[in-house]
Amino acid sequence: MRVKVPLLVTWAIFGYVLAILLAEPLNEITFIGFPLGFWFAQQGAIVVFVALIFIYAKRMDRVDEEFDVHEEELGSARKRVQRSGGRA
Repeated sequence: MRVKVPLLVTWAIFGYVLAILLAEPLNEITFIGFPLGFWFAQQGAIVVFVALIFIYAKRMDRVDEEFDVHEEELGSARKRVQRSGGRA
């Protein structure tokens, strides 16, 4: 629950509150030449949703390691990232 609730609240704020419910007032403000309500609905929400996916995957990896149910063998993509010194 500690992982899901904050992510779902963030999703609800960006997906419903900012993109739908507050679209009219936010459209009075412009961001990079576009109304802010439109920007949240078309660009911002999508970027936030993709970020939430990566955050959830990273947190679940930590939970798997904590309970010792993580995968022993890394996939080829994660091996490349770890060899290059990047964060997986």
